[in-house]
Amino acid sequence: MKFSSRHSRVGGPAPAPGARNLLYSRLSTLNPRPVRRRAFTLVEVMVAIAIFALLVTAVYSTWVLLIKSSQVGQEAAAQVQRQRIAIRTLEDSLTCIQSFQASMQYYTFLVENGPQPQLSFVARVPDVFPRNGRFGDFNLRRLTFTVEAVSDSEKDLVLRQNPILMDVDPVEQSTPLVLARNVQDFIVECWDTNQLDWVDTWDNTNALPPMVRVTLALGSNLKNTSSKAPVNAVVREIAIPSGTMPQSAQGGQGSRGGGAGGGGLPVPGGGGGGAGGHGTGGGQSGAHGPAGGFGGMGGSHP
Repeated sequence: MKFSSRHSRVGGPAPAPGARNLLYSRLSTLNPRPVRRRAFTLVEVMVAIAIFALLVTAVYSTWVLLIKSSQVGQEAAAQVQRQRIAIRTLEDSLTCIQSFQASMQYYTFLVENGPQPQLSFVARVPDVFPRNGRFGDFNLRRLTFTVEAVSDSEKDLVLRQNPILMDVDPVEQSTPLVLARNVQDFIVECWDTNQLDWVDTWDNTNALPPMVRVTLALGSNLKNTSSKAPVNAVVREIAIPSGTMPQSAQGGQGSRGGGAGGGGLPVPGGGGGGAGGHGTGGGQSGAHGPAGGFGGMGGSHP
């Protein structure tokens, strides 16, 4: 007698395939196996760190370059502004220069070049001029432009002022007006009508030059060593509209002639002439006056 293989096992018929899979899944949930997860290797971590470092370096280099470019631009703009103020001050003062031949000891025009350049003259400064409030109504002042060393590596262009017939006060001497910092070069040249050329000295103390050429070169701000602004030079030719007043035309008409006779402009009327206009006594009669001579010009001007 034959038996089927399906019923040959003890315990009844064999389970179906679907039931077997269901049983296996239930046993798996009761005894789960560890799941293996994927992680970064040491080589991958090092490559990621290297790429991140390259990105940070590129961003930092760009930021530093922008900062330096901004500093150089600001320094160049400040340099141009300082030059403009210094040149404008020189122009305003030179176009208002005054000189009187009879009082050249007060109206001397001085030009010095070299290690310690200097430019000094007397001018009737305009109403809008640096430090006008300190001197009040004394607008006829001697202006002295000098280049002075502030430190071993920096020189400044400074301006000192003092009213004519007065010395420089201690405050102005100790704290002059700084027109430009870090001056690399300051050259003053005068036009010589005899040589028809520019000269760096002016020996004709009885006359003013018709033109003055000023060369001003400024460097970068030395306090910021990272700034590499180039040296910028500006050259300006300034025409002097005035000339030296001759001695014969200086002062006012003296109605009270006195002092030393002769030398003045002929003035109709009585009384002798003379260079001094403060005397009260009558002078000698001139040879040209219709009523006893011409009076001289009073020398009330310093």
